[in-house]
Amino acid sequence: MSERWQVQEAEARFSEFLAAAERDGPQIVTRQGVETAVLVPIAQWRDMEKRTRRNIKELLLAPEARTENLTPPRSRMVFREPPTLD
Repeated sequence: MSERWQVQEAEARFSEFLAAAERDGPQIVTRQGVETAVLVPIAQWRDMEKRTRRNIKELLLAPEARTENLTPPRSRMVFREPPTLD
């Protein structure tokens, strides 16, 4: 169950804030009443990261597939003057 913490409260009671995240799950931080950030346990964060990462097959088959990021940048070519034949 998520609990809301004001920034000042989270700063002042950080150890308790961290323990609440480990024990109860995500903790929401608000600034001036607006939800600003979330502290989540590391295991949950890694699980979320793993699920959101796509492999190359998923990228290419996705409806919004974009391939421009898959092509490595070309190196700059230096052109030399061809030798002259006398």
